[in-house]
Order: sequence, then structure tokens, then C-alpha cells
Amino acid sequence: MSKQNKAYLYAGASILAWSTISTAFKLTLQYLTPVGLLFFASLTAFLFLGFVKVISNPSLFKTKELFKTVSRNLKTSFLKGLLNPFIYYLMLFEAYSRLRAQEAQALNYTWAIVLSLFSIWLLKEKFRIIDFISLLISFFGVWIISTKGQIISLQFDDALGSFLAVSTSVIWAFYWILNIKDKREALTKLSSNFFLGFLFIAFFALFTHTSLFTPRARYGYGILGSIYVGIFEMGLTFLLWNKALELTDNTAVISNLIFFTPFLSLLFISSILQESIHSATFFGLLLIVFSNLLQKGFPGILKRNQ
Repeated sequence: MSKQNKAYLYAGASILAWSTISTAFKLTLQYLTPVGLLFFASLTAFLFLGFVKVISNPSLFKTKELFKTVSRNLKTSFLKGLLNPFIYYLMLFEAYSRLRAQEAQALNYTWAIVLSLFSIWLLKEKFRIIDFISLLISFFGVWIISTKGQIISLQFDDALGSFLAVSTSVIWAFYWILNIKDKREALTKLSSNFFLGFLFIAFFALFTHTSLFTPRARYGYGILGSIYVGIFEMGLTFLLWNKALELTDNTAVISNLIFFTPFLSLLFISSILQESIHSATFFGLLLIVFSNLLQKGFPGILKRNQ
């Protein structure tokens, strides 16, 4: 099998996994609170990534500089771990607990256009008229989804949920800008971030006395769901996506495949959650994806990970 075909295989596996995540969020949030889901999922992600790191580098624990290396990594990752997973996923899970899965996942997809705009601001990239037009198109898509097509009535099912879903894009953009300047390997950054994220959410739950489980909790289902999220949203899938980008001869083609994810996600949401997909959701999502592609001139979007 050629390197390019292997890249497509890794990318396809990543897209398929990410397409199931909105459904997994919604199912698991029946049994876990947003805090509980982040607690167990971030712990799972850290343990999984730590295991992968040990397997890939068996001599890791033999080095005399291990403690200093770990301490240095945690210090470097402190702010990034605060942004993602702690703040980002806490906001995202709260949005999913308030909104229908189709709305939350579509609104969250504004991350790409916001990321591009932040690159203009913080990385001093050139601002073009197409950037402004793309932003307006994306905003209109958000408006259609949030109002279920009733764009004049200004009636929102859950204004806070919609605000949180869109605001996650801002958190992600700040995180990505910090992360692009971090030259450590992806596995090291991810494992450090999720360890810190787990500590942050553990202290948050402890000091706010927030329950990890919902009143209707079935503990086994909740924990199994969080393990699935921890591996297929936070851990393994990012590694597969990185591998696809490493193997490909055309990063733009692979990167643009990510835009199949929200549409495949709607299929899982419809078939498993039995949500009737609102025409406003589909049309708004089309506008958001189109605005992202238009803003990049269709050559490929910035990488969605480390």
C-alpha cells in the first residue's frame, strides 16, 4: 500500500471516529454531568496517551532526567491544559447538555473560521476582504441554526447553550495559537495537557461540590461512554490524524476531508439518537462549512490538532 493510500486510511478512520462523537456526548450526558464526563474522559485520555508513550519509548522511565522532564512538560503545558481540555470541553459538554446534538455539533464547527481570524490577529497574517465575507456567511449559518430558521423572530431554544457552543471556537483558537509555537512532539503535548486537564476538573469538582453523575445515572453506561470519548475524541483519533498528515503527499487534500465529519455526524445523530434533522441545521451547517472553505480558497484548512 502506498504512503498516500495509508494517509487516506488513517484520515478515514479519524473522520469516522469523530463522526460518532456528538452522539456519544449526548448519550453519555444522560448519565454524567458535563463535569463528570470531562473528569472520566480526560483521565482516560491521559492514561491512554501515557500508555502509548511508554510503549513507543520503553526507555522513558530509565532516564535520570525523568522528573525534570515531566516537570518541565507540565510547566510548559499549564496554560494549554487550562484552555484544552479543561475550559474548552467543560463549555462544550455544557452546550451539549442544553442543545440537541445536531445544533451543538454544527455551532461548534465555527472553530475553523475563528481560528483563521485569530491567525490574522495574533500571527499577523494578511486580512483580506474574503475573510470578512466568510465571517458574515459563517455568522449567518450560526444564526439560522440557533433560531431554527426563524431568523427574524430572535427566538432561541437555549441562548446560553448556543453561546457556549460558538464560544468554544474562541477557546480552541487561543489554544491552537499557543500550541503551534510549541515544538514538542504531539504525544508529549497531548499527554501533558490531559493530565493537567484531569487535575483541573478534579479540583473544580471538589471545590464546587459538583456531582459527577446525573440523578438518572446508570454508572456503568456513564463510565463506558466517557472511556469511549476519552479514547476516540481526545486520544487515539488525534494520533491517527497526525499520522495521516505525516504520510500524505498533499496536506490540503487530507485536511479538507475533515469537513465530511459534521455531515456524517448528522447520520449517526439521526439514526441512533433519533433526532429529526431540522432543515435549518443542515442549511446552516452548509453555510458554515462553505465559509471555511471559501476563506481558505479551497486549498485546505489549518490542521485541527497538535
